Amino acid sequence: MKVAFIGTHGVGKTTLAYGLAMRLKQLGANVGFLEEVARRCPLPINEGTSLDAQTWILMETVRREIELHELYTEVVCDRSVIDNYCYLELGAGRREALFQLVAYWSTTYDLLFKVPIRPEYLQNDGTRSTDRAFQRAIDEKLDALLDEAGIDYIDFTSLEDAVEQARLASGRLPIA
Repeated sequence: MKVAFIGTHGVGKTTLAYGLAMRLKQLGANVGFLEEVARRCPLPINEGTSLDAQTWILMETVRREIELHELYTEVVCDRSVIDNYCYLELGAGRREALFQLVAYWSTTYDLLFKVPIRPEYLQNDGTRSTDRAFQRAIDEKLDALLDEAGIDYIDFTSLEDAVEQARLASGRLPIA
């Protein structure tokens, strides 16, 4: 099973992803965790990003998901390829071949939880942009691309609900 939290930056995905991974481990799951790879990108990100930077992030995400899927029965991702692609398209324009890859790869997630913008979470962490207009632009792009690609997702409501959805999707985990 592979689960990802999706959404623009600064909405609490990392905290939620760690929380879900911890709860699944408490239920006995063999959980791998994929942190957001953009933080390790050697090229500029955010508003100053480039096609090269976003392609690096996209490919590194796919590479790490493959790696973790081989090692663990459950994988929790602090982002997915679709929200990574939003930054690419907004910063470097539409790349149809990469969009098709993202649309295909999005089918490999068992659950996608879309986290809404929560203004209190957008803080200066030294990596991500604090520009609220940029945050909204990414969120709007994500909504449009999810719709265009017909990607199913669940609007995030609570960590407890996410644990239950993951437990059901796994089919291996006991009731919490």
